[in-house]
Amino acid sequence: MKSKKVVSLIATAALAFGIISGCSSSKGGSSGSGGKQVIKIATQSPLSGGSATLGEAIKLGAQLAISDQKKAFAKKGFDLQLVPYDDQADPKKGVSNAQQIGSDKSILGVIGHLNSGVTIPSSEIYEKNQLAMISPAATATDVTDRGLKVVNRVCARDDFQGPAGADFAVNTLKAKKIFVIQDKTAYGSGLAEAFRDAAKKLGADIIGYEGITVGEKDFNGVISQAASKKPDLIYFGGVYAEGGLIIKQARDKGLDIPIMGGDGLDSSSTVQIAGDSVKNVYLTSVAGDVTKVAAGKKFVDAYKAKFGKGVESYSSYGYDATGVLLKAIMSAIDKNNGKLPTREAVSQAVRAIQDYQGIINKVGFDNKGDNKFAKVYIFKFDKAAYPAVQQKAISK
Repeated sequence: MKSKKVVSLIATAALAFGIISGCSSSKGGSSGSGGKQVIKIATQSPLSGGSATLGEAIKLGAQLAISDQKKAFAKKGFDLQLVPYDDQADPKKGVSNAQQIGSDKSILGVIGHLNSGVTIPSSEIYEKNQLAMISPAATATDVTDRGLKVVNRVCARDDFQGPAGADFAVNTLKAKKIFVIQDKTAYGSGLAEAFRDAAKKLGADIIGYEGITVGEKDFNGVISQAASKKPDLIYFGGVYAEGGLIIKQARDKGLDIPIMGGDGLDSSSTVQIAGDSVKNVYLTSVAGDVTKVAAGKKFVDAYKAKFGKGVESYSSYGYDATGVLLKAIMSAIDKNNGKLPTREAVSQAVRAIQDYQGIINKVGFDNKGDNKFAKVYIFKFDKAAYPAVQQKAISK
């Protein structure tokens, strides 16, 4: 009986130790490999569903940046880790993930989101937790216009992207009658409205403005409506899952006019869905062609070597956003005498970044968290191949 009691006491103690150890994993300063303090970087982007191509690109860009800087952090006694979260392009899932991220005190920053409609509610949780967020892709104006201290982005805003597209459509493509379709999301509708309003000011006639629902497959109704108005150009505010189908179905109805969209079409999946119909499709993107610079070519080679696939539009911005965050964390570590910094210190260090050199663009944040050096790029699909051909780069 006595030996059984001893065994029981040992088991109870082991169980209690296990529970305590498990709980400690959510606290800052937990031990990683070699006894180093763990610093985690979370990504939040869609890794499943219709937007997974771009969502994975953000994650992989971040993963490569962390891999590149892991040794530098190890020299200072920190084990740098990536923790990817799948937000499924769903605001509710994004918020749920954000709450989990907030409770893990080893996480010092978030790279994400892709979708503005997910970014906006999730960022409210980050703000409460003083957790820095840098989006590579969320372009809606409300992302930064709310004045949250932890919210930043490396990409341009829709009130820059939309007018840039309108100017190209009206003044370069000479479109006079434009039919606008948008997906009723924060991103799609916001971009479409910015394009529409700017096109009107430039003298174009907006002959239709219609919404579709994300997840739909048959767009013959809205396309027939557009065809009856005989537009010079169709503009789509949304992402490739619906955009690719709209392009294909429009071509099937004989609409060989230019079709234009935003950065949501800047994906290899647009070509996969639309096929040959993608020819004569234009898009604005907030991410440029990385192969036009030496650093970009090096990045493309490293990305392909590590992941066995080509880059997508937001691969480089996932990398750059993570690079900005890691620079801020390293600065906060140095200011804290080599010790693990607080989330608040990291957030302040992120916002203080003014001259980070990314793969293509520099990054420097204004008082809202917008990048002062952000650009918009115009692309055209001349053939059914990705990436599209960059036509021009537009600075503010």
